[in-house]
Amino acid sequence: MQFSGRRNKKLIPDHHAELYGHCLQFYGQPPVENISLAEFETFAVERLKLLKTVENIGVSYVKMSDPYKKKLEDELKKLHFPYRPAADDLKSQIVPTEHEKRRKDHISHFILRLAYCQTEDLRRWFIQQEMDLFRYRFSELQYYSKDKEKEFLKENHLHYDTVSDEEKSSLMDKLIRSSFYVSGPKVQDLEFYKVPFQDALDLVRSRKVFLRGGFAFIPHQEIVTIVLNDFRTRLSKALALTARSLPVVQSDERLQPLLSHLSHAYVGQDYSIQKNIGKISLEQIDSLSTKSFPLCMRHLHKALRDSHHLRHGGRMQYGLFLKGIGLTLEQALQFWRSEFIKGKVDTDKFDKAYAYSIRHMFGKEGKRTDYTPYSCMKVILSNLPSQGDYHGCPFRHSDPELLKQKLQSYKISPSGINQVLDLVKGMHYQLACQKYFELTHSIEDSGFSLNHPNQYFVESQRLLNGGKEVKKETSQADAPQRGPNNPAPKPTTASPEKPATPTTAPAAEETEEDLDTFFAEYE
Repeated sequence: MQFSGRRNKKLIPDHHAELYGHCLQFYGQPPVENISLAEFETFAVERLKLLKTVENIGVSYVKMSDPYKKKLEDELKKLHFPYRPAADDLKSQIVPTEHEKRRKDHISHFILRLAYCQTEDLRRWFIQQEMDLFRYRFSELQYYSKDKEKEFLKENHLHYDTVSDEEKSSLMDKLIRSSFYVSGPKVQDLEFYKVPFQDALDLVRSRKVFLRGGFAFIPHQEIVTIVLNDFRTRLSKALALTARSLPVVQSDERLQPLLSHLSHAYVGQDYSIQKNIGKISLEQIDSLSTKSFPLCMRHLHKALRDSHHLRHGGRMQYGLFLKGIGLTLEQALQFWRSEFIKGKVDTDKFDKAYAYSIRHMFGKEGKRTDYTPYSCMKVILSNLPSQGDYHGCPFRHSDPELLKQKLQSYKISPSGINQVLDLVKGMHYQLACQKYFELTHSIEDSGFSLNHPNQYFVESQRLLNGGKEVKKETSQADAPQRGPNNPAPKPTTASPEKPATPTTAPAAEETEEDLDTFFAEYE
């Protein structure tokens, strides 16, 4: 794939008409055209949004139920991805708008392959979401166009032996008893495929097919299971091959930062914009931590209050979260100083070893980067906690039994705990946190897709305050303590109606690595 030059969207090359003749792909042939870096990043982010949407809908609804399919259809429309055969789906008549959707679907899949082939966890997540998306699209192909379905199978060399009418008649009773979709009069009208039983283990396990002589007899409606297994096998092999060639791709200095960022990418609201600055008081933090903090931040806050210290990973994760919910630099310095001096750190050591890093978080030192609070993906996938650490995601990094005990201590019902643990077992950590939100706020549907700890806080406050923003309780504790180590801030000329543009997430994360290295010694 090359990344230069501009393409004329009104022109559809002949090989594109051949490649994008179907709304559904096995992604066997990689793209070879030129695209710009801007388009590369746009396609990647939009594909990531799509797969995160597939994940959220898959947990919120019964997969392949009517509500699930309707919700997924609506989201595919919004994101402009193909989802079913178009009315004018002939290769010679394919229109530019449908062509562009299919082109974006094809290229974006291969871009995310590069980003999500790097670790086993990333590969597993990527394969699962792509499989769910493929299952939905194939079911739509089955429903709307049988001819297109057969054409798709043929073009992807998926050849399944069809059971003859004579064999169907001889096995009628057995086929009726073993197949959910089959009744007596319909047997002759239905197509059955005969495949090796090892290719249909999911159907064999659920007793949905008839077995004889090492073959499974599969009704047409269940062929999606066989096709899906083939898709998973091909994609798994392709990701392994992609991982081997990744060092060559990463040697391109234009692509390496983009690919590194994508696996931790957050595609929601930017919480680095300080429109809430100064809207909470220090005395509110304890009560807010029990009412409106996500479990990761509630865990960090309790650890800080108990031990009067957090190691660097915890300070970064919790400090940026507090900044994002509205703590000013002066409040942050006062908060951390007052807590640390209750432990083994005196005022002089705090000012020498820790105050600089706090000012650094607020963009007042070093490269003066306005750091962005960590997203859920960054908390889950980067800087894993070790012995003595309290940062990370409790749903991802805690032992299930310890997590269960913690939830019990927070008065979560046994049935609610089981729901959370089921999501954790399925590696749906953000959805487990969203379920925790619903359980602690006594609601059945939160109405949003959780992707960020600060989003959790904002949605909690909106719910608890009847749609209003967090209301500050004035307190003398908020009055900044001036001194030689904490001078008054310089006045700013920024307009309150138009805040300065924040640093983009990739740049901020690159600078965070410098900060992590510099302050790692001050644990």
